[in-house]
Amino acid sequence: MDRARPDLRPDPSLSRAEMEDLQREIAAAATFDDDHALDPAAVAVDEAPSLADGLPPARDGPQERLGTGSGAGDDHDPEAGAGDDHDPDAPVVVGIDQAFLTDRGDAPDAAVSAAVAFRDGDVIEYASATTPLSIPYVPGLLAFREGDPILAALDALAADPDLLICDGSGRIHFREAGLATHVGVLRDAPSVGVAKNLLCGEPDEPTEERPEGWRTPVRADGAVTTAEPGTAIGHAFQSRQYPTSKRVNPLYVSPGHRVSAETAVDLVAALCAGYKLPEPTRFADAHADAAKRDAD
Repeated sequence: MDRARPDLRPDPSLSRAEMEDLQREIAAAATFDDDHALDPAAVAVDEAPSLADGLPPARDGPQERLGTGSGAGDDHDPEAGAGDDHDPDAPVVVGIDQAFLTDRGDAPDAAVSAAVAFRDGDVIEYASATTPLSIPYVPGLLAFREGDPILAALDALAADPDLLICDGSGRIHFREAGLATHVGVLRDAPSVGVAKNLLCGEPDEPTEERPEGWRTPVRADGAVTTAEPGTAIGHAFQSRQYPTSKRVNPLYVSPGHRVSAETAVDLVAALCAGYKLPEPTRFADAHADAAKRDAD
């Protein structure tokens, strides 16, 4: 059953109060329990290639599928190449990230959104879209600036995501409706937010100088207006660490939609393969930068 909610699409023309009301609707529509058939072992990435020499080609199809904000692009069969030793039925995990075109003279600032699809540990498709930005960044209202650009990149993707990994928060948000929650509810797709900084909430334990693999719950505090204080809304997760100096900060992982807080961090841990970021968003970050260079 399709439970997508396109009626809740982020509208940057709304007032701040209207945006916050819409986020409360998003949070009410979201499911923060497991409603999927995903197993962390089935999405795991075992090897993390260096991207110093650029992105590797997609395993099953063309290197890039470009969108313009309307889902334009070449037709592509995501099952092409399925005759190799990879599992064609493995879940498709899509990482999403963005780069920005600013100071463009008469041209408006724009987002270059990237979506990179992984299956069975390898990239099967790259897609991107360049769309204008309507409003500046406001903490807690990121989806109204970046939501439409992200949706454009997903529209340019031929593969059907089983899991979305967003560079941003999910339930760790003032109204439990971060970017990963908003996009997940709109598409009715299991989604997880992976943020580099803590927007709100309180970790159970101090996060400084933790070893690789460490995690602790992040609980709702007074800044989270839609959840009972003490509710586990995500985790601080130490995905990578230097063995001596312990200078790497943790990630803040939270469910977006149809994923529990515990499973969200298990999935992200399975997708991390030696670098701080999970592979889908690490690749999406690099792909967004490459697409930005092409757009300049």
